[in-house]
Amino acid sequence: IAKPTEAFTDKEKYVLDQFIVNGGKSIWLIDQVAIELDSLFNSKGSSMAFPRDLNLNDFFFKYGFRINPVLINDLYFTQIVLATGEGNNSQYNPVPWFYNPMIFSPNNHPVNNNLEALRFQFANSIDTITNSYRKTVLYSSSPLSRPEGTPKMISLDIINTPPNKEIYNDGSKPVVLLIEGAFNSAFTNRIVPLKLEGTQLKGDDNKMLVVADGDVIKNQIRNNRPLELGYDKWTNNFYGNKEFLVNSVNYLLDDTGLINIRNKKVRIALLDPEKIAEQKTKWQLINVGIPVLLVFFFGFIFNTFRKRKYST
Repeated sequence: IAKPTEAFTDKEKYVLDQFIVNGGKSIWLIDQVAIELDSLFNSKGSSMAFPRDLNLNDFFFKYGFRINPVLINDLYFTQIVLATGEGNNSQYNPVPWFYNPMIFSPNNHPVNNNLEALRFQFANSIDTITNSYRKTVLYSSSPLSRPEGTPKMISLDIINTPPNKEIYNDGSKPVVLLIEGAFNSAFTNRIVPLKLEGTQLKGDDNKMLVVADGDVIKNQIRNNRPLELGYDKWTNNFYGNKEFLVNSVNYLLDDTGLINIRNKKVRIALLDPEKIAEQKTKWQLINVGIPVLLVFFFGFIFNTFRKRKYST
C-alpha cells in the first residue's frame, strides 16, 4: 500500500483487516504528512506541510503502532539539486536538504543486512505500542535528528542557514518497523461494516512491514521512463531502496534463502607477500620444470613402446 492520499473507509479497512488475519502479507508505505518537494519549487520556495488524515490510526493501534504526523529533520541527509541562472546559463547545484534523511542499516536482521543507506523524503516517525506482537525496528533516523510537528511552513531558505546542532537531541526515531505474530482482527468486539465470507477474529502467525515514508518506493523519471529504484539522477548516487524492498518481500513470503544469497559476503584470500618473495624461484622451477620433464618422460615411454612393437 504505497503512499495513499485519501482516507480509508471502514469497509476498506475491514477488507484489509480480514486479508491480514487470513494470512495475507502487507507492506504499508505511509506519508502521514502532506508535503511534496515539487510544491516548494512551484510556490516560490515555500509550502505548508499539513497532517494527512488517512483514518488509519485506530486500525494501526490494534496492530501495535502509530505513525506520527511529524517530519524528520536529520543532519545525515541526502542532497537535492537546485537550478540557478536562466536558459543556457542554468547550473544545477546539489544542496543539503535536511528533510531527506539518509537512513543507515543497523544490520540487525536479514532484511537490512549489508545494505546501502536508504533515501527517505519527508519521513515521519513510528511509535510502538505494547501488545503481544513481536516488533523489530529495522531502520531509525540518525542520533543527530529531531522530529518537527505539523502544520509547519517548509522553505528552501533553510539551505542557507547553518543548522544549530545543539537542538538535534531527540534522534534515533524508528522509521521502519516489522511486526510479527498471530494477528487478531482490529474489528474484534466491534460492529463490522459489511459481511464477508470466511471471516476470522484470530489468524495464524503472520508478518507486516510498516515504512513511515511513501516515497521509499518511488522511482525517478528520465525521458518519460522510470530509472532504477534507488538511483538519484541529479547526484548520480545509488541508495539501497531497491534491495531493501526486495528483501522485505522475500522475508514476508518466507523466502529467506534468496536474502542470504544476496547478502553473502565474498572474501578473497590474499597471498602472503613474504612467502612470495622467499619461494618465488622454487615455484617458478616447479611450474616450468615439471611439465617439461613430464613431456620428456612420456615421450621416452612412447618411443620405447613403438620400437618394441614395430622392431623386427
